[in-house]
Amino acid sequence: MYLCWYPTYNQAPLHVPPVHPLPTLPAPGPPPPPSEIILPLQFATEQIFPVSRKRGSEELMSHSPMVTNGTGMSPHHVDSADMNNDAKKVKLEQSQAATVSKVVHLRGLPIEASDQDVIPLGIPFGRITNFLLLKQKNQAFMEFSDERQAESMVLYYTNDKPRVRNKDVYVQFSNHKELKIDVAHPYQNTNTQAALQAAQAIMGSPEEMNKTILRVIIDNMVFQINIDILYQIFCKFGTIQKIITFTKNNTYQAVIQFSDPVSARSARMTLDGQNIYNGCCTMRIDYSKMTSLNVKYNNEKSRDYTNPSLPAGDASVDQALTFAVPMSGFGLTAAGMGAARLSMPLQSQAGNCVLLVSNLDEEMVTPDVLFTLFGVYGDVQRVKILFNKKDNALVQMAEPHHAQLAKTYLDKLTLYGKQIRVAPSKHTVVQMPKEGQQVDSGLTRDYTNSPLHRFKRPGSKNCQNIFPPSAVLHLSNIPSNVPEEQLKDMFAEYGTVKGFKFFPKDRKMALIQMGSIEEAVKALICLHNYPLSESNHLRVSFSKSTI
Repeated sequence: MYLCWYPTYNQAPLHVPPVHPLPTLPAPGPPPPPSEIILPLQFATEQIFPVSRKRGSEELMSHSPMVTNGTGMSPHHVDSADMNNDAKKVKLEQSQAATVSKVVHLRGLPIEASDQDVIPLGIPFGRITNFLLLKQKNQAFMEFSDERQAESMVLYYTNDKPRVRNKDVYVQFSNHKELKIDVAHPYQNTNTQAALQAAQAIMGSPEEMNKTILRVIIDNMVFQINIDILYQIFCKFGTIQKIITFTKNNTYQAVIQFSDPVSARSARMTLDGQNIYNGCCTMRIDYSKMTSLNVKYNNEKSRDYTNPSLPAGDASVDQALTFAVPMSGFGLTAAGMGAARLSMPLQSQAGNCVLLVSNLDEEMVTPDVLFTLFGVYGDVQRVKILFNKKDNALVQMAEPHHAQLAKTYLDKLTLYGKQIRVAPSKHTVVQMPKEGQQVDSGLTRDYTNSPLHRFKRPGSKNCQNIFPPSAVLHLSNIPSNVPEEQLKDMFAEYGTVKGFKFFPKDRKMALIQMGSIEEAVKALICLHNYPLSESNHLRVSFSKSTI
């Protein structure tokens, strides 16, 4: 018996959104990034059944007709009358032992899965020659150009089960050695053929199949990106060995070396053209011409995760400039990737804006304290300290990426002697007390219309000067008649002032260094918006500079 399939020829490539990246591989040390960015794709690592087992759901199709135009290959549904009028039927080959085959069988697909959902699972492993989606059977068949490619896919997903639309998918060899095409009943299916054509375009040239180093360019970088954020984004696609970051032509760039080509291809296909934050920080990704990265230092500019003993060196010296090799072929892939936004690591938790903050000092922390601290990284809308558990609070930010920034930089920060924890909340909004309800002693505050929001104006300089907590603070909006000693005395109330200097060309701004990050945090909370005159309120933020 035969498995019949009818492709469409001479169709223009269409967009194939890479909805589901490859599963997570173990991330190497050292050291983990300072924050725990929550990525939306959590992959199960349980083992699938051995390929030698007795066939299961695939056998159920052996005596069933193939439903067409909305079942097997098309995402649109048709009724039984329409199906009976179609000429295409599936005739499966004789069952046999599940030995190595160039046809891969995928089962357990969600009913709403489309060609564009499933085909990207096989793209990194080789050239896909045929594809068949049995929509009502929740199954698919994927034929590669040779058995080795199919074997690579099955072995890979044996250890890391893929997910399609948040549902586990099982991958195994098919009993069928090939997908047969019955030319007597030609059937046109634009979606499937276009998806296959686009998939082959994405694969690139044969010489790119073994590349492990990606070149990443960040366009429209409104918010700060650093090596730890890049690691959190890319490590979900495989083991990262080395990263070097640098700035060239006023553009932030990085080269990232993976341990294997499959991980590099998966990361490139999934992330190219995607935004790290809403509407900005767009990644353009291509292969690097280098075969290996030479990392000399482990610091904020470069990292060798295979050699944690490297010295820190001088982070101000941009060693990566020597690697800034001109690249060709930048831009979107031939399949038009990047038009769709993927759920990115920094847009996690389905766009949730609410954070749960725990391990707070009940005596010192108030809603205003949290508003000021979290307001460094985004506009705080509401704060609620839990009535029955006052060392916990909910903080609602204006945007999901504001919440992720705050989590990235404030999780595990020491505040009033206690290390706070910041995590996404299950709540999507902070509820205000209902009218007539017992007053909650000021534990819930609404800051929606606060004049102290730092990011009210899109594209303001505040968006370009977001840094992690540091002992050095940036002061601005200083009146010309305020002397250095007055400012130092103000900050000395919250710790030791170790250094101070006005900006040489703009005395309205200054840098002040406290004895520790914890002291700087307290000073920022207490002195941000401090009135220095009737028309000047002090602005305080963290700085990346040194004195």
